[in-house]
Amino acid sequence: MTEHILDARYGRTGRSRRPLIIGLVAVIAVAGLGWLLWAAVIGSNPPVTSRLLAFKVVSETQVTATVQVDRSKSVEATCRVQAKAADFSIVGELTLTVPADSARHQTLPATLTTQRTATSVVLVGCTTADSHRPH
Repeated sequence: MTEHILDARYGRTGRSRRPLIIGLVAVIAVAGLGWLLWAAVIGSNPPVTSRLLAFKVVSETQVTATVQVDRSKSVEATCRVQAKAADFSIVGELTLTVPADSARHQTLPATLTTQRTATSVVLVGCTTADSHRPH
C-alpha cells in the first residue's frame, strides 16, 4: 500500500509538539534563572546593615544599647531597637535616625525608657526610604 492510502486510512500524526514544549520550558527556565540572579544580587547588597554590639540594664526603667550602622551610600536610615522583658513582651522601643550627611559607618548609643524591668535588647533592624525590610 502506498503512504497516501495508509495516511487516509489511519490518519497522519502531524507534527510533534516536543520542540515547542522544550522551547517553552527553556524560556521559563532562563527567565527564572534571570530573576533568581537579580534577586540574589539585590538581596545580598542592602543599602544599610546594622548590628547590636552591646546592651546594659541600667535600672528597672532604663536600658542602654550600642548599635553599629553601616550604609553603602549616603542615605538616611531609620533603626528600631526594642527592650524586652523576661516573658519576651516589648517593654520599651526607640527609633534612631541616621542622617544622610553623617558618616557611613558609625556606632550609635541608644537609651531606652522601659515600662518595667527589661532583660534583653533586640535590634529589629534598619531601613531606608527605598528599602522597607529591616537589615
